[in-house]
Amino acid sequence: MSVVVITGSAGLVGSEASSYFAKNGFKVVGIDNDMRRTFFGDEASTAWNRMRLEKELGGSYTHCDLDIRDQAKIGELFGRFARDIDLIIHCAAQPSHDWAARDPFMDFSVNAQGTLNLLEAARKWTPEAVFIFTSTNKVYGDRPNSLPLVEEETRWEIDPSHPYRRGIPEEMSIDGTLHSLFGASKAAADLMVQEYGRYFGLKTACFRGGCLTGPSHSGTALHGFLAYLMRCAVTGTPYTVFGYRGKQVRDNIHSRDLVESFYHFFQNPRVGEVYNMGGGRHSNCSMLEAIEICQEITGRELNWSYTEQNRIGDHIWWISDIGKFQSHYPEWKLTFTVKEILTEIYEENRNRWKINP
Repeated sequence: MSVVVITGSAGLVGSEASSYFAKNGFKVVGIDNDMRRTFFGDEASTAWNRMRLEKELGGSYTHCDLDIRDQAKIGELFGRFARDIDLIIHCAAQPSHDWAARDPFMDFSVNAQGTLNLLEAARKWTPEAVFIFTSTNKVYGDRPNSLPLVEEETRWEIDPSHPYRRGIPEEMSIDGTLHSLFGASKAAADLMVQEYGRYFGLKTACFRGGCLTGPSHSGTALHGFLAYLMRCAVTGTPYTVFGYRGKQVRDNIHSRDLVESFYHFFQNPRVGEVYNMGGGRHSNCSMLEAIEICQEITGRELNWSYTEQNRIGDHIWWISDIGKFQSHYPEWKLTFTVKEILTEIYEENRNRWKINP
């Protein structure tokens, strides 16, 4: 049986990938040690999702409580399954640019060193396997903020005559910008994934995501935009909007649509590829627009406040140009809008979240 190794398997994208590939006949080997709880506290723990996976997937899923920074243990795991591994999906990360400044060493060791450990294990034990890395649009730093933006009633938008009106392409430079330490550590990992493709011939791809989202996201204040926003709307937890008049724009891609793109790449892999991957023009919103949708879905007013200071390195406007991936894999399509994503997050989590009066 074909084996897929998935890091961060109890997280948002990892759990979606685990379910998807198990249902498509793969043996899933999941690596997750609930570091999200270490980063963000008990409310962000992924333990509930791990238990769900083990219950729903049964013998198709093997959980490994490993730290991707442990080179020896990662090597042992790859050696054990070596002959059967056809795919590695690397989702584990320290995912917050705010948190990274608190502990730069841990951020870099998880994001950069952990990725290098996985690449080297793949090169040694499974050089024919496909290696997919969930990178981030933060590798571009704050360069998108130099684009000509127009302020509208509820959002910032790019000048309609600009070449990036469909979204930001992969050709945007990552140099000479303010990245945040998180952006720098993910850029290091991103470049290593490309290099192991181009230098060693591994079938690698970096998917530079915007906001990745869905009902399995353990959203928290420092990471998980739509999931945490909906949680605050449901529970009455105060929410803070940071800067840009609340009109900053993000594209949002459902984890299921993202995993579908992984499957298409796996079926016809390339070497050292890079794709900007998000909701594009199909699925995007500003903070103000997302708040309005949450209030409409829940029938409750969100308890939110505004502070003028934006988060360091934060984007004013990000919409991915997904045209490159679509040209390579024309059968892949986006299926979820922002409202559909938020509705699903609400329906699947409202009973798990405690609702305050």
